[in-house]
Amino acid sequence: MRRSPLYNGGYMSIGAVSALTGVEVHTLRYWEKEFSEFLKPRRTGGKQRRYSADDVTLILEIKRLLKQEMYSIAGARRVLAQSYRDSTSARAAA
Repeated sequence: MRRSPLYNGGYMSIGAVSALTGVEVHTLRYWEKEFSEFLKPRRTGGKQRRYSADDVTLILEIKRLLKQEMYSIAGARRVLAQSYRDSTSARAAA
């Protein structure tokens, strides 16, 4: 099977993530700044962003919170922070 040039070693380019999620490239860059605690794509030597499957899942969650649930950026940040705290507590208890 031929590998897509947009999917490189388990990571996707910003253009591929944009096409997959329906989120514009400039919005992904903005969300990277606004949600920097959570969204941290890898960078290539040439400073290009490379997104993992977990990053894409997080982007879809941010999109859901902002577009469907109508949270503000600050509200979505609080929801994600609480979700991360809950998952960390659950792992520590196990």
